[in-house]
Amino acid sequence: MDAPVRPRLRRRAARQRPRPGDKWHLDEVFVKIQGRQRYLWRAVDADGNVLDILLQNRRDEAAARRFFRKLMKKTRSVPRVVATDKLRSYGAAHRQVMPSVEHHSHKGLNNRAENSHQPTRQRERARKGFRSMGAAQRFLAAFSGISPHFRPRRHLMTATDYRTEMIIRFAIWDHITGSVALPTAA
Repeated sequence: MDAPVRPRLRRRAARQRPRPGDKWHLDEVFVKIQGRQRYLWRAVDADGNVLDILLQNRRDEAAARRFFRKLMKKTRSVPRVVATDKLRSYGAAHRQVMPSVEHHSHKGLNNRAENSHQPTRQRERARKGFRSMGAAQRFLAAFSGISPHFRPRRHLMTATDYRTEMIIRFAIWDHITGSVALPTAA
């Protein structure tokens, strides 16, 4: 894919992305890159849509502040409630960056964000780890936006509804990317 097409795809995909909900779940997870421990920060809204990810070297207050600012800049919105685990960096950064937002900090409140790490872990195993922080950030930023499109909530659908939904989703994907399926030889 040539360079001018990528920004156009990103803009088109961003326009079709739903607006974030008013409750955000935040979490961080450890990722090993070149034998060194890094931290993958992730924000998910109440509907399970990944709002943003950020890969950083640290898990301190400055890193949490950076993540909050990047998140608000990308989504162009401020949540009503932020749910996190008990990492103290969240509370300190929250008080500085968005003091008007309600902050819930409890062990089980950010399970939605915890579960959104699972596809990343599966992908990490398939790739046998990430080679660099830049490559991991670029891959995960794209993957977290594309992956949910092809993962409908299968457990809530009948087989017929699932097949119909996947046909629609692949048609949307073909429309966004401008690709046309090649005919197969019989």
